[in-house]
Amino acid sequence: MNKFKTFISFEGIDFCGKSTQIDLLLNRLSKTGQDLNVRVLREPGGTQISEKIRDILLDTSHSEMNRQTEILLYSSARAQLVHQTILDELKKGVYIIADRFFDSTTAYQGYGRNIDVRFVNELNRFATSGLIPFKTFFIDISPEEAGKRHRLISAARDRRSRRDRIERESPEFYNKIRQGYLKLAENEPDRIVKIDGELPQDEIAKNIWNILSQFWPLSR
Repeated sequence: MNKFKTFISFEGIDFCGKSTQIDLLLNRLSKTGQDLNVRVLREPGGTQISEKIRDILLDTSHSEMNRQTEILLYSSARAQLVHQTILDELKKGVYIIADRFFDSTTAYQGYGRNIDVRFVNELNRFATSGLIPFKTFFIDISPEEAGKRHRLISAARDRRSRRDRIERESPEFYNKIRQGYLKLAENEPDRIVKIDGELPQDEIAKNIWNILSQFWPLSR
């Protein structure tokens, strides 16, 4: 098992606001003049190979993709990212923020697609060579709230927002995913921090900052 205090991840169902919280964190870091070399990496993606796999995974024309193919593609993209980029950067002292990591595979493919979670855990360990985020922020919202946010985004853009292949799944699918995340948070309370994603954005950001400053050199 490899753990670096400089490696954190953000998780949650689609439209939970995790990417917004990452942006708010980066913005606060820049304003406070923290002397940290921080890099944000998204999943799937982050390398040339992983980005090409991302395109395949999220393409809405690939509706025939079966669950075995899906989980192996996600794991392949992650394996490339970990071994080409993340491990080397962590060893150099870079602070890594991952917009999704293996917990997404456990929640989406394990609980969502009904793939044996024990197998998923083994596959996760293999793909990452045992690398685990030091802390994971799980932004928790209901599928109903996620749907409301998508509709608001669509209305703000005055058009129907185009959903990718995964985002087009049913509310029942997302409820299974959310229950999976809740189970993960229950099983790993020291690593996974469950945060109410329906709180005001600034309050969520403050909670994340206070927790992060317990192990990153940040001023409270």
